[in-house]
Amino acid sequence: MTTDGPSIFTRIIGGEIPADVVLDTERLIAFRDIAPQAPVHLLVVPKTDAYATVAELAAGDPALLAELVATASALAAEHADGDYRLVFNSGPAAGQTVFHVHAHVLAGGLEEGTLAH
Repeated sequence: MTTDGPSIFTRIIGGEIPADVVLDTERLIAFRDIAPQAPVHLLVVPKTDAYATVAELAAGDPALLAELVATASALAAEHADGDYRLVFNSGPAAGQTVFHVHAHVLAGGLEEGTLAH
């Protein structure tokens, strides 16, 4: 899906928009969601905007997807008790609003049946 101009995540990565960054590596950035759906709600975002969805990332750069998942796990261990939910929204009907692949790391007080936006 094409958009006009850089995504909000590209602008955060570029330092144009502030974020509560919890991790910044060569290939990933992680920050707190501005509208948290759980006590811990972090977004893990590849620094490349080449992939809109997790399926595109898996096909195009499986090593980066593996790094993203490992990072999500490490962040859950650091910011919660290590138990977490990892959510990728793929497509507008599934709730995806930013078409730059990203994972929601949700932890703390989650119950079966609760969803991320």
